[in-house]
Amino acid sequence: MPINRARWSAHIYMYHAALRFAAAALLGSLLACTGERASIPHEELQGRSISELQVALRSGTTTSEALVRAYLARIEALDRKGPELRAIISLNPDAVEQARALDRERQERGARGPLHGIPILIKDNIESADPTATTAGSLALASNITRRDAPVIANLRAAVAIILGKANLSEWANFRSEHSISGWSAVGGFTKNPHVLDRSPCGSSSGSAAAIAAGYAPASVGTETDGSITCPAAMNGVVGLKPTLGLLSAQRIVPIAHSQDTAGPFGTSVLDVAIMLDAMVGPTPACDGPVPGCRKDDYLGALAADSLHGKRIGVLRFKHPRQPQIAPIYDDALQVLREAGATLVEVDEPEMDAIHAAEDIVLHVEFKADLNAYLETLPDTVETRSLEQLIAFNQTEPQELRWFGQEVFLKSNATAGVHDDRYLQALALSKRAAGPDGIDRLLREHDLDLLVAPTTGT
Repeated sequence: MPINRARWSAHIYMYHAALRFAAAALLGSLLACTGERASIPHEELQGRSISELQVALRSGTTTSEALVRAYLARIEALDRKGPELRAIISLNPDAVEQARALDRERQERGARGPLHGIPILIKDNIESADPTATTAGSLALASNITRRDAPVIANLRAAVAIILGKANLSEWANFRSEHSISGWSAVGGFTKNPHVLDRSPCGSSSGSAAAIAAGYAPASVGTETDGSITCPAAMNGVVGLKPTLGLLSAQRIVPIAHSQDTAGPFGTSVLDVAIMLDAMVGPTPACDGPVPGCRKDDYLGALAADSLHGKRIGVLRFKHPRQPQIAPIYDDALQVLREAGATLVEVDEPEMDAIHAAEDIVLHVEFKADLNAYLETLPDTVETRSLEQLIAFNQTEPQELRWFGQEVFLKSNATAGVHDDRYLQALALSKRAAGPDGIDRLLREHDLDLLVAPTTGT
């Protein structure tokens, strides 16, 4: 008898929903068994989703204040002690009081949404109005306390999430040296992969991903220019999403390149990432990028059990000759898509060499222009006001150049600016090769709804 794929997918969806509900109920029971709502064993929080925590909050078996205190206890136990994961740079001293206020609001008027009173972490190149610095991992920005929210953080705060603290990162989002170390910053030290302590957490959103894997929070925010969300998500076994460029505002985020920079969410599940993205976009998308037809979609509605039924998915097979174990895992994942009702179409990968060469030019030019503009907006407590001054600062700070140099800074500082013909030609080539001649061409020629590709290995 043939299987009804849509019905089977619905059964799987309902089964997993039931498991999550049961897990949330178990969490509530565990919390209740402590005898006090304000005391939660931090070990019980690892891997818990936003939805599970909201069940416990709604049932009254815990509070947002108790969650914040438990996550802080977990960070204290693991980040500078024990395995010394170093996924955190700073903690928000107002988080407990903010949680207490949201508990009162929940009791008096009910919850405002799925993020009400949920603690989250943000990458330390994103500004927040809390009394914490935004350092990008650099000692040059150690005094950069702007007391202003980036728009994506303002939207999360409007969704009444609690900013628990700032996550470590690859210094300057991995754009200082061609020999940089993923997860290292002069301010935060080396972030470790919680699963295997001597393996890379990838970067540059190293701490944002490692913190979720370690159970420091149920969700976090990172940034990506090229791989800085997707690679750490893969390495740390969590879900990460780089949204369409321009959907989220990039204002008040330490920049690399305006043509590629965006923030994006991390979570323990696709559902949590959808909840985060919905809040980060806010009532209306920023639409300040180059993508036409920018709009806010129903991200949660897209998670319906039959959402892949009838879809045509293009399968890319980027080869990993040194990691042959990826292929069978990838094939298993593709089978899940088939079972969900999708049709899979093998497609050839697009030519990448031209894109890489052009991107190199674009990123170096835009970094100098964008960083100089950003540094000019910072408080007077920050003495470094240009890329040239930043290069000089690093030369006087032994800790900054202890492990690798700053040749990317030097190369960027030597560029001729955003009106230079070489830059304009490279930018046009990048857009054409990635869009009309790249992804758009594959979708059009094979009548596809989307593309999938294998993730990186460790």
